[in-house]
Amino acid sequence: MAVKIRLERCGCRNRPFYRIVAADSKSPRDGKILQVIGFYNPLAGKEDNKKVGLKFDRVKYWLSVGAQPSDPVRNILFNAGLLSPPPMVVMGNKSGPHKTCPVDLTTGDMSNPEKSITL
Repeated sequence: MAVKIRLERCGCRNRPFYRIVAADSKSPRDGKILQVIGFYNPLAGKEDNKKVGLKFDRVKYWLSVGAQPSDPVRNILFNAGLLSPPPMVVMGNKSGPHKTCPVDLTTGDMSNPEKSITL
């Protein structure tokens, strides 16, 4: 059974409140859950300290047994200090490789066009 750590929506219309839950990956968003491990209130003020609440020991347990957090939960856990930063992806240039040559700064001419470097 693959376990995901994800958000379960609660609250009224236009007043969202989310529970952070461990659930089977095949169950629906508000379906059967395994355990509630925290909450997230996106409407709480900046001075309010009840925006996010986590049970750290349960989060660490579910991560240790292989549960995969969803992207929003991954950001919440990163801000809480439980996950390392997401990996940086290095993208290539869309137009393909370019040739670069050393340029003489005084004249603006290519100093040696035969030794061009392809990036």
